[in-house]
Amino acid sequence: MIKMEGDRLSDEDLFKFLADYKRSSSLQRRVKSIPGLLRLELSLAPEIMGCCLTPELLPVRPFPENRTRPHKEILEFPIREVYVPHTVYRNLLYVYPQRLNFANKLASARNITIKIQFMCGEDASNAMPVIFGKSNGPEFLQEVYTAITYHNKSPDFYEEVKIKLPAKLTVNHHLLFTFYHISCQQKQGASVESLLGYSWLPILLNERLQTGSYCLPVALEKLPPNYSMHSAEKVPLQNPPIKWAEGHKGVFNIEVQAVSSVHTQDNHLEKFFTLCHSLESQVTFPIRVLDQRISETALEHELKLSIICLNSSRLEPLVLFLHLVLDKLFQLLVQPMVIAGQTANFSQFAFESVGAIANSLHNSKDLGKDQHGRNCLLASYVHYVFRLPEVQRDFSKSGGPSALPDPRYHTYGRTSAAAVSSKLLQARVMSSSNPDLAGTHSAADEEVKNIMSSKMADRNCNRMSYYSSGNNDVPSATGTPRPASKKHFHEELALQMVVSTGMAREMVFKYAWFFFELLVKSMAQYVHNMDKRDNFRRTRFSDRFKDDITTIVNVVTSEIAALLVKPQKENELAEKINISLAFFLYDLLSLMDRGFVFNLIKHYCNQLSAKLNNLPTLISMRLEFLRILCSHEHYLNLNLFFMNADTAPVSPCPSISSQNSSSCSSFQDQKIASMFDLTPEYRQQHFLTGLLFTELAAALDAEGEGISRVQRKAVSAIHSLLSSHDLDPRCIKPEVKVKIAALYLPLVGIILDALPQLYDFTVADARSGKNRTNGLDEEQEGTSAINQNVALAIAGNHFSLKTSGTMLSSLPYRQYNMLNADTTRNLMICFLWIMKNADQSLIRRWIADLPSMQLNRILDLLFICVSCFEYKGKLSSDKVSTQVLQKSRDVKARLEEALLRGEGARGEMMRRRVPGNDRFSCVSENLRWKKEQTHWRQANEKLDKTKAELDQEALISGNLATEANLIILDMQENIIQASSALDCKDNLLGGVLRVLVNSLSCDQSTTYLTHCFATLRALIAKFGDLLFEEEVEQCADLCQRVLHHCSSSMDVTRSQACATLYLLMRFSFGATSNFARVKMQVTMSLASLVGKAPDFNEEHLRRSLRTILAYAEEDKGMQTTLFPVQVEELLCNLNSILYDTVKMREFQEDPEMLMDLMYRIAKSYQTSPDLRLTWLQNMAEKHTKKKCYTEAAMCLVHAAALVAEYLSMLEDHSYLPVGSVSFQNISSNVLEESAVSDDTLSPDEDGVCSGRYFTESGLVGLLEQAAELFSTGGLYETVNEVYKLVIPILEAHRDFRKLTSTHDKLQKAFDSIITKGHKRMFGTYFRVGFYGSKFGDLDEQQFVYKEPAITKLPEISHRLEGFYGQCFGAEFVEVIKDSAPVDKTKLDPNKAYIQITFVEPYFDEYEMKDRVTYFEKNFNLRRFMYTTPFTLEGRPRGELHEQHRRNTILTTMHAFPYIKTRISVIQKEEFVLTPIEVAIEDMKKKTLQLAVAIHQEPPDAKMLQMVLQGSVGATVNQGPLEVAQVFLAEIPADPKLYRHHNKLRLCFKEFIMRCGEAVEKNKRLITADQKEYQQELKKNYNKLKENLRPMIERKIPELYKPIFRAESQKRDSFHRSSFRKCETQLSQGS
Repeated sequence: MIKMEGDRLSDEDLFKFLADYKRSSSLQRRVKSIPGLLRLELSLAPEIMGCCLTPELLPVRPFPENRTRPHKEILEFPIREVYVPHTVYRNLLYVYPQRLNFANKLASARNITIKIQFMCGEDASNAMPVIFGKSNGPEFLQEVYTAITYHNKSPDFYEEVKIKLPAKLTVNHHLLFTFYHISCQQKQGASVESLLGYSWLPILLNERLQTGSYCLPVALEKLPPNYSMHSAEKVPLQNPPIKWAEGHKGVFNIEVQAVSSVHTQDNHLEKFFTLCHSLESQVTFPIRVLDQRISETALEHELKLSIICLNSSRLEPLVLFLHLVLDKLFQLLVQPMVIAGQTANFSQFAFESVGAIANSLHNSKDLGKDQHGRNCLLASYVHYVFRLPEVQRDFSKSGGPSALPDPRYHTYGRTSAAAVSSKLLQARVMSSSNPDLAGTHSAADEEVKNIMSSKMADRNCNRMSYYSSGNNDVPSATGTPRPASKKHFHEELALQMVVSTGMAREMVFKYAWFFFELLVKSMAQYVHNMDKRDNFRRTRFSDRFKDDITTIVNVVTSEIAALLVKPQKENELAEKINISLAFFLYDLLSLMDRGFVFNLIKHYCNQLSAKLNNLPTLISMRLEFLRILCSHEHYLNLNLFFMNADTAPVSPCPSISSQNSSSCSSFQDQKIASMFDLTPEYRQQHFLTGLLFTELAAALDAEGEGISRVQRKAVSAIHSLLSSHDLDPRCIKPEVKVKIAALYLPLVGIILDALPQLYDFTVADARSGKNRTNGLDEEQEGTSAINQNVALAIAGNHFSLKTSGTMLSSLPYRQYNMLNADTTRNLMICFLWIMKNADQSLIRRWIADLPSMQLNRILDLLFICVSCFEYKGKLSSDKVSTQVLQKSRDVKARLEEALLRGEGARGEMMRRRVPGNDRFSCVSENLRWKKEQTHWRQANEKLDKTKAELDQEALISGNLATEANLIILDMQENIIQASSALDCKDNLLGGVLRVLVNSLSCDQSTTYLTHCFATLRALIAKFGDLLFEEEVEQCADLCQRVLHHCSSSMDVTRSQACATLYLLMRFSFGATSNFARVKMQVTMSLASLVGKAPDFNEEHLRRSLRTILAYAEEDKGMQTTLFPVQVEELLCNLNSILYDTVKMREFQEDPEMLMDLMYRIAKSYQTSPDLRLTWLQNMAEKHTKKKCYTEAAMCLVHAAALVAEYLSMLEDHSYLPVGSVSFQNISSNVLEESAVSDDTLSPDEDGVCSGRYFTESGLVGLLEQAAELFSTGGLYETVNEVYKLVIPILEAHRDFRKLTSTHDKLQKAFDSIITKGHKRMFGTYFRVGFYGSKFGDLDEQQFVYKEPAITKLPEISHRLEGFYGQCFGAEFVEVIKDSAPVDKTKLDPNKAYIQITFVEPYFDEYEMKDRVTYFEKNFNLRRFMYTTPFTLEGRPRGELHEQHRRNTILTTMHAFPYIKTRISVIQKEEFVLTPIEVAIEDMKKKTLQLAVAIHQEPPDAKMLQMVLQGSVGATVNQGPLEVAQVFLAEIPADPKLYRHHNKLRLCFKEFIMRCGEAVEKNKRLITADQKEYQQELKKNYNKLKENLRPMIERKIPELYKPIFRAESQKRDSFHRSSFRKCETQLSQGS
């Protein structure tokens, strides 16, 4: 607390003082402050507040009877305006006395208080008890006193006086202020209070509530009579005169605020309400409105003016009184007026005002809108507040209503009828029955006469302005018949909407939702009030009104079409109007004749079609429109779903069973077929569904920009409808669902027609690396570019064998607009729902009549369905939550991209580390950029879904997958049953099997698998012969899938799979003795499983194999045959393959050893091409997972060579490769695929070479995928060689489309060679030697390892040391650091030693002539070299004159790249260089570096300077100068070294020349700031040149003597045996 001066206590003074106090520290020291404590208690209010009082102290329910301490609601005075209409009665006045100035008054006025009263008259007894009291006193008081400021003549007041205003105020109501001085020391007999004076404030001024700030004068004596009739400032002169303080100046400041739902406090609203009141009540003219007086004759004009000005009022009061304003306007819209005896027309003005107000509210930024962009205030008004206007009536004395023959539209007499017609013509839309609006009106003078006469009869009425008597929409209590013609709100509103023009019409369109909802609600209330609910819908509303509705719909449709051809912003408005119109017609379906509404819908669709050219927009608008209409609660009844063709046959035959005649049955068949088509009859009978299907068909058939969004919308509309039927409690009964499904049968036809557009989930799964079928996986089929038709034609098949692509060979080629995954999935759900709920006998009859092509289409559809609803498990739900870190991952991706763009070692390393988007993608070994695969990922990425939610999602997904697959299975059963008698069953069997195999390759529930295996066994038993003869490939796939389930961990699944596999073998043996083929297929399937399946469990499979063996032994029917023996033989083979599997598991972590083992297994199947092919494919897949694309491609090339070998035995076509010899240009290793001799194996033998790859299409498929992998691996030159083999085959088959894409790929490959050239990095090679008994077979073996490009020695060293450290223990593994020959006797026998040396490809000089390009120097490599420096004393390094070097050349068994990444060394050669030869090699190398740096394009200054610095720099240790001084300073004594001396001298001569060129080149490249550096280089160069000159110019005379001998001995130290020793691994004793 701070002590203040008494006369400086106003708010402004206080604020100023506090600001100064805060700024000035001296003021803080000077002013004395008294510490105080302000205690505020804040507590959280409960949800439901009991015992609560409103600001008017009214109890709020629930209000307990046992009175606890009540809670009071406080009315706030917000800083900003609050836009909420009045919904409760509130009439409060707040009075704030602020300041009184009695400074110049007598000394007695010091302790001043004011008594405040609210008076209804001038007598003291007229004080009203309407002032709210304090909490500790009575609720209402007649008077209150202000607090006293001691000894202050100019006190400031801080009271708030809250007054409950009477509902009806008069001129007598006023506020009375009485001023007293209060004595502190009471004198005997004297009163404490001394009267000082009076002041007052009239509450009404010109019939308007007075609010705001006032400065009132104070009268010092008793007030004269009738003082309250005037304001204190303008009191007329009195006799005797009133004595005023300060000579009638204002000395008392006061502020008055009102919170009232009665008083508008806005001039425009005040005027409007006053004028409306003058029409409703008995008032005497002229009336006072604000400051003006209005006579009866001016009333009409003023009212129209006030209606127009309503929109000019401030937004806050307009919103506060919005409900009342709209009610009054609607009253004026419908109520006929008689003003001064003349009929007045306000309808048009009222209607336009409503539109203007709607526009103001929508355009205000302060007012909220809902999600549809509708103003919330208007929406809540229509929903909660709007009622039909109460039409005022005047009754004649007899009490009966005055029966006026008033016309329908009072607003239009004869004079305005022509105007209405012209306006209708302006709208360019005539109503359907073209009514003549002028025709039915009575003459204007008669109308006036009738009104006058009826009203003059009412003697109580002494005026001539009133609401004319209309007919209220309430049935007459007296039972008097209603007048024939009357005026109703919905009719008037519709008429105004029709005839509106200009801005008013724009508002109607813009806020169509508001007018439509008003119209609908008024219609509903009219029907209710008039008790027309039981009437026929056709008779509920007049024909005129129907015409108006037709006109409105037509005009609005035209407006929508007009807006859609305008810019995008207008399109949004068109969409909103379209939705509003749809909801309007939706509501009309509940109120009006449905045939009439259907006609409106038809007009709408036709009108839009006629006016719009943009198909996607047109379909989108109509779809949105229909989607809303179809959400009607009686949608099914509106579509007459109970009138299906099967339940109400048009045929005269009473039942299907009695139709024996062929004509009847054929007619019935035709009828059933038509039930699945969208026929004109269907569209007539089921109107809305027919429209929706028409739009869906159009959307699926359309093309163009944005059509996919429209297709999604169309499918989702139907999907939503079926979902709602499924959840509708009215549709639970199966018989109802059958009828609903029958209603949707044409959808099946539409879906079948859209088959080529469906998203192919099988290809999508293949891309994600999902293992599917035997052989090369379906990835290849789905993504390879070989045309399915061509492949089938090549294979000689006459029907579709699709494994993943679903394009029917019968379909014409056309570019379809493909649907996305979600849209396809929704369409599939609709299809399955219909198939599940439709009458199954009907489905079977339909299938029986379908041609085989259509049946194949259905099977294709089912195939897609299987993949579509595959159970993805909890992980897929998990993926949803990974979006949390999406943003950071995007940033990381951009960073990676930036790094990857960089060339050189870092860029290449990054390229290696980032996994490619290949089809076999797997987890990258290096997690540097894949942190989401590390341990902290789980904690961070599941923020948005709980475990329970994920579990629930997985459960729903699993249930959906099971149900979908069971429905698909039922469909297949139906197809097989219905088509058993048909000729095409072999064709269908293939399709059915394909779907079954696909379902087995997906994750399925045990419930489904049990049923699926049962169906399979039935198929095998019924169609065994066809299965084994015709469906060879399907049989192979089937074997693999069944075998996979034999390794399942679920007992139930295993037992089912075992029984199925045994049955397969038994029938193949019994039917046509095709057991050899099935044996081969089962063996290949297991080999494929072993190589690929990650979740493969050999223990479970062994158990299953024992079960099958037990079946064979106990099958009495087969004991007499060779079958049990052959089964046992087969199982032995399978067990041996499983043995390989166990070994492969051991080497899972050692990729090289694993590939060696798989290589060995593949080698062991040299005599079984099918199995060798399978293992080669397994190797290819393993390589691809490791990103060794070149090796994967080589595996496929070997596989293709194998196929070519056997094809060349079977067929002699010139365009086919002649066995593996044709593949030599791709790789010299391929010759090992040469077929074994004919007597060992014949391809004609049953079961051999029967796989899908031993065909021309199979060969092309293998080669194409090899080309893809070579391209991914960067070996673009090899791509060319591969396609050289493919192109002749394609040319022979005239497959020009395929040839186009092939040449396109070739062009890309050649482009890549040109652009990437030397930037490619093919691989790094290391010699790895293993020493120690712990290695077993590997002991003393040497290999060359191929590692990814720019792998450093420490990387491979760390990897191998780490791996073998895990195998043998880290303490037992040691890496030998040098490359010197290893002496095994010096090694610890208990340890494992690894020697790793970097090697480079080595070529002889003659080879270098052929290996010109960078690619040729890195391809087909068999010889590698590494160097070992040594001195004769045994040290590795020494002085220049004693430094020797050993060059070791290794030869590998096969050429790189091969189908493995390590190849064993079969030969080793060594040769030793003397010190001078070492110097020659070094100088040649340095000169070459200089030459490369000089001729580099574009020039690289940094590289050039680096090489130059190393050549001419002054401080280079063992640099060129030192080499020259050691070897060229003197002529050698030994003549054998003359030639070496001379060679070195010539090397230096070339070297110094190159240095000169480099210095000159650098001079041209440097910038201005490097001039000093250039001078230093030049100086060093000149110095070096001077030092070298004597040594370079000195020649050995003996070498330049004339040659006398004719024969000269060639002295090439590189080939002299004195320096060279040759040894092989065999000579080492290995």
